[in-house]
Amino acid sequence: MAGDQLVTAVRRQLGLGRLLPLGGPADGAWIAERAAAGVLRETGDTLPGLRVGTLRLSLADADAAPEPSVPAPPSALPPGPLLVEADFAATAGRPVPASADLLRKALLTCAADRLGLEVAAVDLRVTDLLEEDEGGEGGRSGGGGTASSGAAGGGGSTAEDAGPLETAVLRVPGVVRLVPALGALSRPVREDDGHVLVQLAVAPDRRALDVARAVRGAVEEAAGGERPTVAVLVAALEAPAAS
Repeated sequence: MAGDQLVTAVRRQLGLGRLLPLGGPADGAWIAERAAAGVLRETGDTLPGLRVGTLRLSLADADAAPEPSVPAPPSALPPGPLLVEADFAATAGRPVPASADLLRKALLTCAADRLGLEVAAVDLRVTDLLEEDEGGEGGRSGGGGTASSGAAGGGGSTAEDAGPLETAVLRVPGVVRLVPALGALSRPVREDDGHVLVQLAVAPDRRALDVARAVRGAVEEAAGGERPTVAVLVAALEAPAAS
């Protein structure tokens, strides 16, 4: 459809990447690939003697992915376990298989505990060797997109200009602001024929899936008697404050 093609073009221009399922089919939540990949990459870069390069996420088995419980954001992937693919460089002081195992465990833990992603497999490829004083503990400068990246599109909505549903979302712990990430959609909280799509940024100390679940409940309650279906897109993940 022409509308979906427009949204896809805008999403690519803003650099969101794929819209990945967050949690399972019943959760009604998605996260921008750029945001998720940035957090995972930074987690890998904190490991001693390692530096993560290209990192991509996709469905592990697209044909087996079920339908979501609510209408998905335009062009979003259906819910299903994910495949993480990453290139990395490592020092020669540790065997490459050991480095890969260390990185794989860290990525799986971050995906589950920080984000709420269901990951079926992590495929890693070593692409370079580092000097002993390279990699890990701040070896990458500039971060990897955990702050309100291009997806944020400015400051987003605040309580001063919010309607009832926007206000309900902004009161949920862990919601930093509303983010109109899908540029073809005029508002970050969009109501359409009994369905609400919420686009937001999540605080660094909150698990993205838990915030999305709480937002869905808050919107359903704020909507009153006619409860809509609700989908949540985590468009950005805030970076921790600099120390």
